[in-house]
Amino acid sequence: MAQRVIIIKYGEIGLKKRNRHVFEDLLIDNIKRRLLPLEPKVYKTFGRLYVEDYEPSLESHILDSLKDVFGIIELSAGIRVALDPELKRAKEAAVEVMAEIAETGVITFKVETNRSNKGFKVKSPEVSRLVGGYILHHIEGFKVEVHHPQRILNIEIREKIYLYVRSIRGIGGLPYGGGGKGLLLLSGGFDSPVAGFLMARRGVEITALHFHAYPFTSHQAREKIYDLCESLAGYTGEITLYCVNLLGIQNQIKKHCDSKYATVINRRFMMRIAEKLVLKTGAGAIITGDNIAQVASQTMEGLSVVSDAVKTVIFRPLIAYDKLDIISKAREIGTHDISIRPFEDACTVFLPPKVVTRPELGDVLREEEVLAVEALVEGALVTLEEKHFKKW
Repeated sequence: MAQRVIIIKYGEIGLKKRNRHVFEDLLIDNIKRRLLPLEPKVYKTFGRLYVEDYEPSLESHILDSLKDVFGIIELSAGIRVALDPELKRAKEAAVEVMAEIAETGVITFKVETNRSNKGFKVKSPEVSRLVGGYILHHIEGFKVEVHHPQRILNIEIREKIYLYVRSIRGIGGLPYGGGGKGLLLLSGGFDSPVAGFLMARRGVEITALHFHAYPFTSHQAREKIYDLCESLAGYTGEITLYCVNLLGIQNQIKKHCDSKYATVINRRFMMRIAEKLVLKTGAGAIITGDNIAQVASQTMEGLSVVSDAVKTVIFRPLIAYDKLDIISKAREIGTHDISIRPFEDACTVFLPPKVVTRPELGDVLREEEVLAVEALVEGALVTLEEKHFKKW
């Protein structure tokens, strides 16, 4: 009996050895969570995952829902039949699949067979020849075109036989939640949402931290951050956002420190506050959208001095990206149109007229000696607010 099925291919998971099953099981859990309230059967065989027991009318919905699940590189809607040395069931299923294609005006095709089950005695070229001939005999107007077909009928001979034509690309990466936890410093620009997406694509569970300077930053600026979190949650399922008012610290820096060091000192305070939240949330790293030489404070010396403020590892996934590549990725993941909204964040409110581009750590530490660093950090944390976003 033929069974409609969605065939899921993964990429990097296949390179895993003894712990491959851990990543497969996590991906299955994420797939099930993404498809709720639907509850189709999701299971695995070696090298593949499958979704079945769903209403055929929901097939396109399921494909669209799963294409943005991290870990999936390709999704195919097809038919599964039992192994049959005579290929009777496979031939009938092939006609069923190709008859649907014929209705769209397609007239040329080829059959490609992958026989990973070497216990099946009919070899791949012969399977393709036999099934292709059966299609030609049963569907009028079809022609075989080996080099430039309009459609390819794929046949996979595994523990059963799978046939499919329609495939869509997945988003790739590793299953979300399998790479530890990270705290993303989320501003309103292009960079940090893209940085968060890239780390999530590597399986890192994301929590976000946003710094504001209300009332110098507006409610619209806060709504912008909320919308960015909603967008990222479309990929991660859910995300928690922490917001901290940095205004008290910024006022003290402006009052007591040389203005040319203000930006780097401000960023060092952000890192200290982030490290407190790393401990609170159980994260293993801080994630930023820093990009080498993009702005005056993001020189190698500037980034080094900022990193010195904490012991927590800092991931900078965009460090070598071209700005145009970052903007292109923002468009691709759906954060671009949110990031271009013209609302200030805490980083831009008190920009000094001149910024030291190659700060030395000793000079920065001397500037900070006049500040009650720990008290200022604790004072900022009093303003901590938390908001949760859940998409699936």
